[in-house]
This record gives sequence, C-alpha cells and structure tokens, in this order.
Amino acid sequence: MNTEKDFTPLTPNIVRALNDKLYEKRKVAALEIEKLVREFVAQNNSTQIRHVIQILASEFALSQHPHSRKGGLIGLAACSIALGKDSGLYLKELIEPVLTCFNDSDSRLRYYACEALYNIVKVARGAVLPHFNLLFDGLSKLAADPDPNVKSGSELLDRLLKDIVTESNKFDLVAFVPLLRERIYSNNQYARQFIISWIHVLESVPDINLLHYLPEILDGLFQILGDNSKEIRRTCEVVLGEFLKEIKKTPSSVKFAEMANILVIHCQVADETKVTNDLIQLTAMTWMREFIQLAGRAVLPYSSGILTAVLPCLSYDDRKKNTKEAASACNYSLMKLVTPEDDEDEEEERSGSVESPSREDKVDDGSGDVLNTSQEAVGFSSISFFTPASSDRSQVTLDLDGIVQVLDRHLHDTSTGMMTRIAVLKWLYHLYIKTPRKMFRHTDSLFPMLLKTLSDESDEVILKDLEVLAEIASSPAGQTYPAVTCDGVDNGPALKVPNKAAKTGGAESSPSTPSMNSYFYKFMINLLKRFSAERKLLESRGAFIIRQLCLLLHAENIFHSMADILLKEEDLKFASTMVQTLNTILLTSAELFQLRNQLKDLRTAESCALFCCLYRSWCHNPVATVSLCFLTQNYKHAYDLIQKFGGLEVTVDFLMEVDKLVQLVESPIFTYLRLQLLDVESNPYLIKALYGLLMLLPQSQAFQLLSHRLQCVPNPELMRTVDGPKRADAKETDVEHKRAPHAHVDYGELLRHFDCVQGQHLEVRHQRSGRVAEPPDRKLI
Repeated sequence: MNTEKDFTPLTPNIVRALNDKLYEKRKVAALEIEKLVREFVAQNNSTQIRHVIQILASEFALSQHPHSRKGGLIGLAACSIALGKDSGLYLKELIEPVLTCFNDSDSRLRYYACEALYNIVKVARGAVLPHFNLLFDGLSKLAADPDPNVKSGSELLDRLLKDIVTESNKFDLVAFVPLLRERIYSNNQYARQFIISWIHVLESVPDINLLHYLPEILDGLFQILGDNSKEIRRTCEVVLGEFLKEIKKTPSSVKFAEMANILVIHCQVADETKVTNDLIQLTAMTWMREFIQLAGRAVLPYSSGILTAVLPCLSYDDRKKNTKEAASACNYSLMKLVTPEDDEDEEEERSGSVESPSREDKVDDGSGDVLNTSQEAVGFSSISFFTPASSDRSQVTLDLDGIVQVLDRHLHDTSTGMMTRIAVLKWLYHLYIKTPRKMFRHTDSLFPMLLKTLSDESDEVILKDLEVLAEIASSPAGQTYPAVTCDGVDNGPALKVPNKAAKTGGAESSPSTPSMNSYFYKFMINLLKRFSAERKLLESRGAFIIRQLCLLLHAENIFHSMADILLKEEDLKFASTMVQTLNTILLTSAELFQLRNQLKDLRTAESCALFCCLYRSWCHNPVATVSLCFLTQNYKHAYDLIQKFGGLEVTVDFLMEVDKLVQLVESPIFTYLRLQLLDVESNPYLIKALYGLLMLLPQSQAFQLLSHRLQCVPNPELMRTVDGPKRADAKETDVEHKRAPHAHVDYGELLRHFDCVQGQHLEVRHQRSGRVAEPPDRKLI
C-alpha cells in the first residue's frame, strides 16, 4: 500500500497499524478509529464519518494485500460500534465491503469478515432488515464453508440475525421469497440445513405469513426431505408438519390448486431403491389426502392428476403400507366427491349469460416444464394435471374426460398391479352410476378393454369388470347411445348377429331382452366372440363369468340372448361346447334356481318361448338337448330324441356327456324326476328315455348306476290302487292343465330342427375327416 497517500482524517500511525500483520496492532488501530468516529458523531459530522468508512472500505477491506484487508474489516467494525444507533444510516457502506470478503480464498480472512459483520449487525439490530437479502445470500455461502472456524462464526451470525427477524415486525417477506426460492434447490447438505432452519424460524413468527408463499417453496422442501442427512430430514418433516397444521386451521386462504401439481409429482417415485423417496412419497400422499378432504369438490377439476398419482400406490405391498393406506384414503375421498349433479350438461350448468369455462381453460395441456418431467416419469404424456382454477368460476366442473383417460391407460398398462386394476374398475362403475349420460360418450372406447379384462388372472378383477359391463348393459342411459360394432376386440372368428336383431335399425338389441339397452346384445355377442377365440378362458372362467352375469343381470336375458346368437354360430364345434357349458350352468348353479323353476313346468307363454329358444340352440349338443327335456319334463320328446341317437356318430366325448347326464340324474337337481319314477303309469316315457340312455352306455360305472336306479322302479301292478285307472286319467288331465293352451309347443317342429342341426354337424365332421357327405336337404326352422 502507498504509505505516502493522504488517508486523512486517519493518522499515519493508524494507517501503519491497520496494515500490520499482528492482530494486536490492528486492534489498537481499531480502537483509535472508534475514538475518532465517536468525535465525529459528537460533532454531527456525517461527511467525515462517510469519508472514514470509504477509506476503510476501498483502501483497506478491498485491498490486494491480505493484512490490509484484515485491518479494513476490523476498522469497519470499529466504526459501527462507534456509531451505535446511528449505524443504520451507513449500513450499505459498512456491509457491502465485508460481504465481498466472504468470497476471499483465505479462510482466516473469511473468519474476520464474519466477525466484523457480526459486530455491525449486533449494533444495528433491526436496521439491517432492509439489507436482509444481502446478508442471507452471504450467510448461505458461509453455511457450506469447508473451514470449521468460518462455519462456527457464520452460525453465531446466523443466530443473531434470526433473533432480530423474530423480534421485528418489519421483515420484507415479499422481497425475500424469490431469493429463498432460488437457494432452496441447493444440493449442499450444510446449505440445506441453513435454508430449512430459516424456513422453520419464519414459519413460527406470527406476523410473517409464509403460508401464502408456500406454493413457491413446497417443491424445494420436498427436495430437501430427500436429503441423506437424518437430521435435515427430521427438521424438514417438522416444518412440513407445521405448514400442514396451519393449512388445516385456515383452509380458506390456502392455494390448493397451485400446490397440488407439486404433490402429484412427488407422489410418484422415480427411483424406488432410495429409502428417502419413500418418505417423500408418503408425505406428499398425506398432504394430498388432507387437500382432498379440506378443498372438497374444488379439487374435482384436477381429479385426473390426483388419480395419476394415487392409483399406482394402491398396489404397494406391506413395505409401503402407510403410503398405500394414504393413497386408499385419497382415492375413497375423491370418489365420494362425484355426485349425480356432475352428470348435468354444460348447457344446464350455465346460469344467465355467464358461461362455464371450457375444459381447455381448466386443464393443463402438459406444456409446462415441471409437468412434462412428471409425465415422462410415469409414461402418461397426454394426461391432464392440475392447473389453477379460475377465480370467477361459479361452477365446479368434473374433469371426466381426463379421468377416463387415466383409467383407460391404467387398464391398458400390463404392469398395473391387481389392486390398482380393481380400483380403476370401481371408479368406472362409480362413474357409470353417478354420471351415466356423460360416461356413455366414452363407452365405445372403453368397451374393448373391458372385454379384454375378462381374461385377467384375478377373480376379483373379473368380478369388478363384470359389474361395470353389467351396468353398461342395463343402464337406461345406454338407450340414447346406440352401440356400434366392436371391431378389433380380438382376432377370433366373427359371430353372426341374428337377423331379428339387425331389424332394429342399427342398434344391436335382442327382442328377447326388452329391459336391456343396446349395449347388452353387443356385450353378449362379443363375450361369445372372446370365448370362441380363447378356449382356455371358456374352460377356466366361462362358467364363473356366466354365473356372475346371471346374478348381475336377468338370467333369462343372458340365456335367451346367448341362445339367439349361438343359433347362427358358424363354428359348430364351438357352438356345441358353448351349449354344453350353458347347460351345465343351467342344471347345477344355485344362481339359476329361479330359471330352472320357470322352465320346469312351462306354465306360461314366456316360459314356453324361452324353452323353444334354448332348444333350438341346444340342438348343437344332443345330450344337452335331452337334459333340457328332462328339466322341462318333456319326457316323451326326450324319448323321441334318444331314438334318433342311433343315427348319430357316437364318439368318446358323446359317451362322456351321457355319463355326466346320468350323474346329474342322481343329483339333487333331478329329485323330482326320480320321484316321478314311482308313478310308472303316468310317466312311461320317462322310464323309456332312461332305458334308452342305459342302452347307449357301455358297461361302465354310469351304466351300473343307472341300471340300479331303474331296478328300483316299482311294479305298476303293486302301485295300482282300487281307483287306479280313474286316478291316472285325472293326473293326465292335471298335466294338460299345467301346459295351458296358450303355452303350446310344436314338438314335431322341434324334432325337425334337431335333425337339421345334427345334419350340419355330421357334414362338418365328414369334411374334416376328408369324406364327402351329401348335405341334408333341409333348412333351419
């Protein structure tokens, strides 16, 4: 330093001592400066005061010589002490050169700078608040300083500054938040500790409303929550917990929509191997649960984003039990918010000349940088996330299109867990119940995937899927949306639609199912298509699916419509297999008890029509046809059918079916049939039919079983009473009364139909075996 330069009012001795390498001499110089400045204060000579500060700053604190810089720092601190309360008038000149020294490469000098600033702030107290951002910026750098002495000094200064902020009511939060938002993304552990400690302090000050600015720092808080330091994570948890408590106390002032985007992102774990990510996800899901409960229907426009975050968590195992439970609560609470009023059209929702905003106004198109990152993480590039609601919106609008898109994508995703698939189907069912009119606009796009889901490995998923399909097929809202063909559902053979269904003007509805909408017949057609294409599905789940449908819908409608469709089925082998499956269900399932009773006596025209419809399709399987006649007590017709079995090709499969029929005759279903064997005179054709089956069987266990049963048939002479003939005549009359005149069945026509169907089966078998058979000169009746 040039010692000949004029440093007035500083004396040469003071200048020399400030430049000395010994701390003691610099300290003596500082005391002299303090004395000098006090004199200027007493004289109210602000010009000289500023001149002294300017010399200490430019010629010493910012000097190239390290000892001079140290002298300048201690001199500036001495000035501040001398100024006392008046130091607030010169703070800018005092603070800036000291903060510059925070960046010095010499750790000792950084420590002196920290010490000097501590003394300046201690004297000025609340007067330093207008310069808070500069102080905070400098301290945030020192918090990560590698030197322990510097770090210790910065901690003392940090505590002092926190005390000042806590005591004051003049803290400029608006000016500070941008700096906080910038610094909160630091990856340095000590910087994070510094940041989170300041947020904790500011959040605890009653006069500082940091909650208002929470959307700007919430993402950074979740970043800090993933820090490797347990202490930092614990502090961050405390801070987030305090914020959540405050949100619960004052929900009306909370910006839910602006923060919900952040929660959606952090509810999704990009790297499941990191333990800290579990904490982030659990905390975000807990916040999401509270947001839904506090905001209520206000979150409905953003429900697609919530579901994007929540649904995958429902399939977590016990290792993430807490997260799964929080997600389940979110899902349940959100579902409860959907009500029938959400099914109103936009025209109905408008009041006066004020129109509701369009969906584009309410749903983000995913163009934002943050949202794009989240979307790429989960693979849903076109899903709508949260966007702030319009402040002048009078109506809350359910984002149904976005919800359906999210649900559909989860159904299509093969990696989706079972519980998530169940939740998706529950959502679809709930939406069809609460908003049927709007949901039917999406039915044609959802229908193929719902049909495909019937092949799911989980029985519970299939049950929920059937509930959705049954609701679609039976909802009155479906009457206004004509079903379209389901091309591309699978690559199986097409099932031919009966002509009478095609006469309804394009809507595929069966005349036998008047209570169902247009989707019911479409469902039946495509269900049989799926069974035809996936024979394993028919074998393993076919009976289960049909039985559940009989519970969810009318069993008569199910059997009547399937019989209609199978009547025109071109794959005769599949038709025979399907009839066998349906027949087994009809005869053995508890769900079909009422339908069996309806067919048992054929007392009404409706029951006779159902019998004739089933019979025509049952003709694809001769043994099933006989069992249907047994069920309906058409014993003479059964005998006539068995007589025709001699002209059929008797295969092993055929004999196995006869064997099963014998087993069924011995089951509780046919208890009434076995009791009718006691009345030999009234049921001669029943006995003849059973003997016919016996003659078809080889010497097997079934043969022995039926033979023993027939041996138990009593001698008619022993069973005859005194007025036997009269009683028999009376019984015949009773049977005729049961079969009322309006329930007439043309059994001759049914026999001819049986011959036609079996002729077609024979022709197909001959073609497969390479033989040529003359086609029967008959048509289906």
